[in-house]
Amino acid sequence: MIRVLIVDDEALVRSGLRMILEAAGDIAVVAEARDGAEAVEAARRHRPEVVLMDVRMPGTDGLTGAAAVARLPDPPRVIMLTTFDQDEYVHGALRAGAVGFLLKDTPPRDLAEAVRTVAAGNAMLAPTVTRRLISSFAERGPSVADQARARLAVLTDREREVVRAVARGLSNADIARELDMAEATVKAHVSRALAKLGLTNRVQAAILVHDARLDDSPGPPAA
Repeated sequence: MIRVLIVDDEALVRSGLRMILEAAGDIAVVAEARDGAEAVEAARRHRPEVVLMDVRMPGTDGLTGAAAVARLPDPPRVIMLTTFDQDEYVHGALRAGAVGFLLKDTPPRDLAEAVRTVAAGNAMLAPTVTRRLISSFAERGPSVADQARARLAVLTDREREVVRAVARGLSNADIARELDMAEATVKAHVSRALAKLGLTNRVQAAILVHDARLDDSPGPPAA
């Protein structure tokens, strides 16, 4: 069973999400919270694998909550949920450490599948969000690219090669096959690269590679 924490200030929304997820059969909602601060405490207490976090909430908002959850030891993976898809929320959520971003009109089956995808270690972005991110990456100026390349310079050639593969949306198993490496070695390279770059997850690494314009794909990791 995939353990999930639901974070939303509206009790009716939390109840609806719980019903949808628990109907999937392989997902258990272990706790609920009303804002980002409660989410941190609930994550510490219940150790969920995935957190579904609303962006706009009174008190501690979702972006602040996601960043705080990402700083926990062995943190859960965060999917942001919102009725809005403005760029500032997408960028803020991903840079705060979230690995998924879905709109609240996502069909129930897709919501459950997103939880499974994220729990398995992959990113999940709503299609409309992916299109907006692709456009925004294309519009970034040379100064952003220069800054990103300077950050990536701390990596070894092999770490940089692995991180570029991460930015293309490849899993550890895919990277291992492509680069003729053991999957455990790929995992170690990814962990070391994240530590050197001061990042918390693969999505943030992909954003940095895209900012540096070193990726081999037109946009962020595929949903």
